[in-house]
Amino acid sequence: MGRSADLPRRTDVLRASCAVDRDCHVLHVDMDAFYASVEVRERPELVGRPVVVAGGSNPAGDRGVVLSASYQARAFGVRSAMPVAHARRLCPQAEFVPPHFPRYAEVSRGVMALFREITPLVEPLSLDEAFLDVAGSLRRLGMGPAGIGEWIRGQVYDAHRVNCSVGVGPSKFIAKLASGLSKPDGLLVVPADGVLEFLHPLPLSALWGVGERTAQVLRKLGCATVADVATAPLPALRRALGVVCAQHLHELANGRDERRVVP
Repeated sequence: MGRSADLPRRTDVLRASCAVDRDCHVLHVDMDAFYASVEVRERPELVGRPVVVAGGSNPAGDRGVVLSASYQARAFGVRSAMPVAHARRLCPQAEFVPPHFPRYAEVSRGVMALFREITPLVEPLSLDEAFLDVAGSLRRLGMGPAGIGEWIRGQVYDAHRVNCSVGVGPSKFIAKLASGLSKPDGLLVVPADGVLEFLHPLPLSALWGVGERTAQVLRKLGCATVADVATAPLPALRRALGVVCAQHLHELANGRDERRVVP
């Protein structure tokens, strides 16, 4: 029996009726530990073990950097872009494997083709993630956004034996946040009228464009959460961050993101 028939019920919704919310039509699909997952698919004996895909001049040794880590390896603190030597110290029992980029590209092409069966409005961000706008597909498919998200998860696993997480929301910003919070192997739907409830308790780092330097400036203004940025006086934000950055963050903090999915 395929995965689509017995998916774990990791679908989280902020209110029961959002599954049919027609304003909630943007999906962000992100593969879970993509490179590592493809390697495990090719070597079933690695299932359940810490796996690290290491790139660089000598990934079999201590040189190079971590390109991807399975969730079992992440439990030991291993992260992407970490030096391999550090990763080995954190998780010496991990299986360190070299990357196979043609294999990843092949799986990615298959996944993106699956997305385009649902909607022509697919915006790939990298090999392992994409935005989809399914507004024009709801009636044809006969299911709501949450149903489409679950269908995608099942089809990706059935066809390629890798897991993905899906965020569904009224905008790209919200959908991407939702997919990140649903990981691993989950789905989170944020309806249009639940955006602020979802968004405002989140930390400053949830806002696109907020790195440590900008976060320090915001903390000096008394901001600790997205809600604080949303309610901060715009003139004060402009003085501290500049007009463009202040306007951008204030819009996002209030749940406003007008960017369309661009194929």
